[in-house]
Amino acid sequence: MRKKSVAKIALGAAGLGGALYGAYQLTQPKYFELAEPQKRPVKVIVAGGGYIGLIAAQNLRRRFRPEDVQITVIDPRPYMTYQPFLPEAAGGNIEARHVVAPHRIALPGCELVVGSIAGINHAQKKVTIRPETGETHQGENPTYEREYDHIIIGLGAQPRTLPIPGLADMALGFKQVEEAINLRNRVLTKIETASSTLDDAERERLLTFVFVGGGFAGIEAIGEVEDMARAAVRRIDNLEMSQLRFVMVEGARRILPELGEELGGYALEQLTNRGIEVKLNTFLSSCENGHIVLSDGTEFEADTLVWTAGVKANPVLGESDLPLDERERVITNAKLQVIDGTEVVEGAWAAGDCAAVPDLYAPGEATCPPTAQHAVRQGRALAENLAAHLAGQELQNYAHKNVGTVASLGLMKGVAEIMGVKLRGPMAWFAHRSYHMLAMPTWNRKARIVADWTMAMLFQREIVALGSLTSPRAAFQQAAEADAKRREARSADKSPAKVISSPATPQQKARMA
Repeated sequence: MRKKSVAKIALGAAGLGGALYGAYQLTQPKYFELAEPQKRPVKVIVAGGGYIGLIAAQNLRRRFRPEDVQITVIDPRPYMTYQPFLPEAAGGNIEARHVVAPHRIALPGCELVVGSIAGINHAQKKVTIRPETGETHQGENPTYEREYDHIIIGLGAQPRTLPIPGLADMALGFKQVEEAINLRNRVLTKIETASSTLDDAERERLLTFVFVGGGFAGIEAIGEVEDMARAAVRRIDNLEMSQLRFVMVEGARRILPELGEELGGYALEQLTNRGIEVKLNTFLSSCENGHIVLSDGTEFEADTLVWTAGVKANPVLGESDLPLDERERVITNAKLQVIDGTEVVEGAWAAGDCAAVPDLYAPGEATCPPTAQHAVRQGRALAENLAAHLAGQELQNYAHKNVGTVASLGLMKGVAEIMGVKLRGPMAWFAHRSYHMLAMPTWNRKARIVADWTMAMLFQREIVALGSLTSPRAAFQQAAEADAKRREARSADKSPAKVISSPATPQQKARMA
């Protein structure tokens, strides 16, 4: 009996070991073989480390051994910013570091270059790189060139500004995590400053916050930041909620046009019920020295203005030899290959905000909208097609039917339309969080974001302003300037400087004896 038991245990252990080994094998990458192995290593440059660059590089790396395909990712930031979470980072519901995916962690086996793409010469298959340098660097940063066999263009978009007086001097952007941190600190600092001033006009100016642009970025930002501001004012005895003023300026006749009339109207109603002034069919005319002038004749003073009114393709593309559309986006076919007319531009691939990708589910010649939903899928599809091309396999068209749209309006507030089902309030807010948590790259960041949300539900919102983050050397510089003035005053006096010393200790006296 004992021998039979030992045999059964041994068989069970062997079976478990086999199952674990099988599961391990399933997790191992299945590498493709190059159709032209004599050309190894194939040099692939990924221009931009955002959604497209990170996801494309990740998936391509899983398909080929490093000795077969050399992948180089070039971006001025060593991380990818997941922009849909920027409003929550600005509102303090998510730690700002958790909305970025570090390239060093997310892209093992890839070469990473921290620098900007200064030029693309596809005829010669070369890119010009301007590396990032320290803040004490003097003069123009030196550039150098890198050759490639294939280039993935995922340079994304930049804020589109207008020639509005005062805009460049006053406005804050909202596309990078640094800008979200700055907005959070600025709003909380203005509230604290307003609580300490005795000037009513100054307090009104400090507590007025203007957002320009009624798309997803602007609406979600104003919803989260207004929630945070009210939480902060609630704890200050000498400020009233009615003193807070939030103004949304939108040039179109409605906000969130992607959600349709019904849900866009619901979102508008929710914002106005919270006291947010939403000015439709209105434009910003001027904001010089904080004096806000709108196209409807409204004028008032404000100290904070956030600009989220549109984006443009990266200007580097306009100086390249790649085919562009009227909005200076790279033109691609449905396989995400760059095309010139009907001809494929060999070795060039593009996707995301900087590319005009055909939307096969839309009528006419429509292109895919610049959303995270498309970017995540396009990055994966581009990598699969490039891998298939290198392996001599057939390429597939990128086709993704929009399954829904979600938007947050602040804590426990939102609107969404998922597969034709319209959601409002907490359910829409939960759908927004769930979708973007799943889309966030790396399990490390997913876990940290869920932990942040859990802590935010259990404890009160953090309303600490770390305004010095934007100028960390200010305190040291102030101390140095004060010391310089004292030394200058002593020099003018020509009096000997005082020497401050403490009495010698017994041990020191013994040594001197």
